[in-house]
Amino acid sequence: MSPSNFDPVRIGLVSISDRASRGVYEDQGIPALQEWLSRALRNPITWETRLIPDEREGIAATLRELVDERGCDLVLTTGGTGPAPRDVTPEATLDVADREMPGFGEQMRQISLRFVPTAILSRQVAVIRRQTLIINLPGQPKSIAETLEGLKDAEGRPMVHGIFAAVPYCIDLLGGPYLETDEAVCKAFRPKNAVRPARAT
Repeated sequence: MSPSNFDPVRIGLVSISDRASRGVYEDQGIPALQEWLSRALRNPITWETRLIPDEREGIAATLRELVDERGCDLVLTTGGTGPAPRDVTPEATLDVADREMPGFGEQMRQISLRFVPTAILSRQVAVIRRQTLIINLPGQPKSIAETLEGLKDAEGRPMVHGIFAAVPYCIDLLGGPYLETDEAVCKAFRPKNAVRPARAT
């Protein structure tokens, strides 16, 4: 299939940091997400990027805007998921949720625990708002890639599946675009009886 036949996808990326939003240091979360997603997905992507402070109401308002007004199919946040008083990303995400998807947070912590015992302090959540999947990711670029891609052995075989392997089928079930992945980066898992929906012309 040629790239022109892949469904376009609109992805919202939200980096949540008081200091980066004030220009104290350069944000690394959004570039890390764009780099990984550009390798993992073969679909044409329209980006909606936001760099905002750790404010619960502001985070929730941004998520509503990306889903309700900008029409994002997928929204990924980075930062603000620890136990510190200013870490309010999970609460803001739950504020806008129609339904929770707890398996994503559970799997992210399982992956991160392979590297650091403090992974149990992470509070990432994933939710559905309308027909959009919203996922909180860690704040560090290395951790972002690990949780999305999972862990592989020396031969490149999956040892622990990353969370993104389940994202395309979830978006299928929500009626969104059909996401095509580069299997060298991340193989999308769909049931054998899953049928690719006909593309509107």
